[in-house]
Amino acid sequence: MAEAYIAAVARSAGGKRGGRLAAVHPADLAGKILAGLVERSGIDPAAVEDVVMGCACPGGEQGANIARNAVLASGLPESVPGTHVDRQCGSSQQALHFAAATVMSGVQDVVIAAGVESMTRVPMGLPWTLPAKHGFGTYRSPGIEARYPNQPFSQFGGAEMLAKKYGLPRHVLDAYALESHRRAAAATEAGKFDAEIVPLEIVTPEGETVLHKIDEGIRFDATLERIASVKLLTEDGVISAANASQICDGAAALLVVNEAGLKAHGLTPLARIHQMTVLGHDPVIMLEAPIPATEKALARAGMRLSDIDLYEVNEAFAPVPLAWAKLLDADPARLNVHGGAISLGHPLGGSGAKLMATLVSALHDRGARYGLQTMCEAGGMANVTIIERL
Repeated sequence: MAEAYIAAVARSAGGKRGGRLAAVHPADLAGKILAGLVERSGIDPAAVEDVVMGCACPGGEQGANIARNAVLASGLPESVPGTHVDRQCGSSQQALHFAAATVMSGVQDVVIAAGVESMTRVPMGLPWTLPAKHGFGTYRSPGIEARYPNQPFSQFGGAEMLAKKYGLPRHVLDAYALESHRRAAAATEAGKFDAEIVPLEIVTPEGETVLHKIDEGIRFDATLERIASVKLLTEDGVISAANASQICDGAAALLVVNEAGLKAHGLTPLARIHQMTVLGHDPVIMLEAPIPATEKALARAGMRLSDIDLYEVNEAFAPVPLAWAKLLDADPARLNVHGGAISLGHPLGGSGAKLMATLVSALHDRGARYGLQTMCEAGGMANVTIIERL
């Protein structure tokens, strides 16, 4: 079987809810990143055989196959098809897995894996809350209710359960959140994100045309005191908006090819896909799945966590990477080295490709060899991807 390689990466800088990317239609946002990826790779746009795009809330402006709509908005040839993937927060990481499997099989040689989420324009949960509001039912079927009676599937409740299970008090979560901002700020100031971010021309509410190229959610002046002062989501809990991921608008894309694609288009690979795993777990605690999924991925790869140079564990909530690191005895110095979703934002279905763009860049920046990416997903699932820098 052929190998799968990542030959180029691109992402937008994150936009805060109601921020700099709020006026951009998600199809246009994703389209600009697709165009940026193709341009920086130097490949003939007509050579792209498919676009697999993750999106967690495929409704409204993100409905009707956001992948194809993004292609049509991008200026890429009409011959380039596209399809949408929904594995909730892991949607674009799953898009990468599908793209990699496709080129490994030889069915296609050049595929783009991508993701997008405009959380300003399509609020989280809208595709299922809006139909329920108008009498079109809910995803909670009688079969699900019989199996999980009176057990809500809530990421917020799951975060509280995870923190309690792994003994993570609020001050530990807040300290982690502060470190996320510090790392993201340091990476930004040192230009660590320059290789992955596609600057986007936007018009501000004041009518000024500017380039959006810095993640808008980073608090360069963050302090522990300010983080600790943020109100808790529940009175007796430990989760606050400050130690959870930021609502974010963003898109990202990865050019995935096999050896035939590399040779035919004169591409230089950035990384090789070494191992891909996905796993289902308890949908009630929901956010714990990255732990057993990582164990499974490492076992399948014949590796130990100590063999991995850098880890990207999505900061949906601070307890997620902290519990993961605690149980797996991970080196905190290798974890989310440029910050994570707490500081950079979590554009849901776009985060998988976004994290991979950052992981590839960070491995090259440090001259490191192996990277591992994982993220929790609604429904109690997790994807794990291990890559090797080339």
